[in-house]
Amino acid sequence: MTTDTTQAAHATAFRILLAISTGHMLNDTIQSLIPSIYPILKDSYALSFTEVGLITMTWQVTASILQPLVGLATDRKPQPFSLAFGMGSTLLGLLMMAVAPSFIALLVSVTFVGIGSSIFHPEASRVARMASGGKHGMAQSLFQVGGNIGSAIGPLLAAFIILPYGQPAVAWFALLALAAMLLLTRVGLWTRAQTGRSAILKTVEAVRHSPRRVVLSLIILAILVFSKFLYMANLSSFYTFYLIETFGVSVRDAQLYLFVFLGAVAIGTITGGPIGDRVGRRTVIWFSILGVLPFTLLLPYANLGGTIALSIVIGLILSSAFPAIVVFAQELVPNKVGAVSGLFFGFAFGMGGLGAALLGYVADRTSIDFVYHVAAFLPTIGLLAMFLPKDKRA
Repeated sequence: MTTDTTQAAHATAFRILLAISTGHMLNDTIQSLIPSIYPILKDSYALSFTEVGLITMTWQVTASILQPLVGLATDRKPQPFSLAFGMGSTLLGLLMMAVAPSFIALLVSVTFVGIGSSIFHPEASRVARMASGGKHGMAQSLFQVGGNIGSAIGPLLAAFIILPYGQPAVAWFALLALAAMLLLTRVGLWTRAQTGRSAILKTVEAVRHSPRRVVLSLIILAILVFSKFLYMANLSSFYTFYLIETFGVSVRDAQLYLFVFLGAVAIGTITGGPIGDRVGRRTVIWFSILGVLPFTLLLPYANLGGTIALSIVIGLILSSAFPAIVVFAQELVPNKVGAVSGLFFGFAFGMGGLGAALLGYVADRTSIDFVYHVAAFLPTIGLLAMFLPKDKRA
């Protein structure tokens, strides 16, 4: 292959990474609308905190259950246009949500949104790895940061579009889903055209350990994901309620503060992968999960300014772990990239959903403030990172 051809191939791959990241941004902008409009839904349907948690559980558990299955299926037989198909399910869910006449109809609508997400993540993560040029941490961070940016934009758009015009304004976001379908169709064409796909995947160097060590490491990584996303569910699902009840801020201001927190999460995500490429995934995981503990312990005792500042630091540090965790897992099982990606993205969604339901139930029986005090200790689970095998970059 000539130098010009190689450079062209790398440029094409970078465009695909940007396209996948943009698709992730559009997907997660839509996904983040759901928790962003909880105050509106709570008033419209007279929901308890338990029912708010059930909405999150239905949406995120649906998004989690199918992901490993989708990844396993596409490992065996790639389905490049599944990305656009999944976004079609999201579009349908948005239209249903805008006109949902009851709480049950609302649950059905978020189910379709969840199905769309479950189809998107495994194949998109695989395409990001294909287009990485060997810089797997960088590619995973770029892919994931698109989702984080979308998660930060969603509450902002909800504050300025849905809050003034009400629940029917959700239908306007179907245009984002339509744009994503067109973009992901082009990505599907590129993926289908790759004749050396299996060869690219086989160039990945596995971290060679016994099957028992691999399984144990995957379990530890899953537990670390549990601690991270249970705490993140505490912030993302109940942050607005916490600010409103504790400090008396308005709904719009609370959503703007949520946007600031999610922006910090996006910045942390884009740094975690490249740093892992340089210093090792294990180091990043260790620092990210356990290193956030002092700040989570301080958060329940802070004033409004301190709460905003601490939430930014927590978002920056805690979010850097997930790209490193996903790539670490992919390198442990290099021939099952789709299944492993689906497993960890799905597990993350599932833990967030179950955690939201559990924390919502506890909040109904006690208070949001009590939930924040208890959740502050979750990062201690990060001590398990010491049992992970050292990766080659360390």
